[in-house]
Parts: sequence; structure tokens; C-alpha cells
Amino acid sequence: MAVYITDESEKILEDSMKERLSHIVRDVIDGAVEYVNCPYECTVEVTFTDNASIREINLEQRKIDAPTDVLSFPLLEYNTPGDFSFLEDAGVDAFDPETGELLLGDIVISLERAKEQAAEYGHSIFRETAFLTAHSMLHLFGYDHIEDGDRVTMEQMQEDILQRKGYTRDYE
Repeated sequence: MAVYITDESEKILEDSMKERLSHIVRDVIDGAVEYVNCPYECTVEVTFTDNASIREINLEQRKIDAPTDVLSFPLLEYNTPGDFSFLEDAGVDAFDPETGELLLGDIVISLERAKEQAAEYGHSIFRETAFLTAHSMLHLFGYDHIEDGDRVTMEQMQEDILQRKGYTRDYE
């Protein structure tokens, strides 16, 4: 598993907090890959940013002129969320030619918004970032929450991933 984290968040948090967040993000990504029984070693790129930068990305990519907490950019199009069998088909170029790892996609997290939401919801930024990572990983596996039933499924999966890793609402 390769997780590459880039920090573009300026001085939103102390470096020691960002180091801990990086560890949590890697842990949740690993937990999500295990949870969906992904049979491949994977690569995920994560960027920590601020509200102004994520707003620009949101406007450019989704035509929404507002900051958000997390954006997911999956590199794969699933026939069925979490079903990797299509990768066996000839012509699917989803693996890093140097490492052989499955390229899942990119996650962009606004640490500024995560910090705000943690205060709003009464839990730590560590738990909030774990939640945002689990949510985003499910998007990288093809899950979505547009339909009400899909939203309920995705919420349960997020909770399962966080519970398995110990990132409960009271996690400090």
C-alpha cells in the first residue's frame, strides 16, 4: 500500500498534529481497503489543503463555488461499487507500471474545514479527518450517496470502517 500525502495547508495546524493526522489517514485508508476486500496493493494520493484552495478545486472540477470538507477523485469507473472483477478484463489500465499497485485516485481534505466541523460536531480533528478519509475512500471504490438507500449504505460502511480502526466519536 502506498499513500502519498502532500501538505498544502499552510499554518492551519502544528506540524506534530499533521504528522498524527497523516498516520490516521494511512490507517483509515488501509482499513477501507481491507473492509472492501480489495485484492490488490493500492496507491492513494492525499492532499491536505485549506478552504480557499479546496474552493478553487471545487469550482474548477464540480462548478460549485464554495469550500467543502473533502473531495474525491477516483481513477476507476466501477460497474458495481467495490467490485474489482472488471480489472481482470483486457484493456483496463489501472495499475502503476513501476510498482504494479492499483491506482485508486486522489483525496483532497481541507484541514481548515475539518477543524471547523470537529468543533461543530464536538469531537477531535483527528476523528473528523478519519471520518472524511473513510468517506472519501468509499467514493474511490465507486460508492456514492446521491440516492437515499445508497447514502444509508455508505454511512453504515463509513461507521464500520471507523469502528474497526477505533476512531469513534470520542476519539481524541
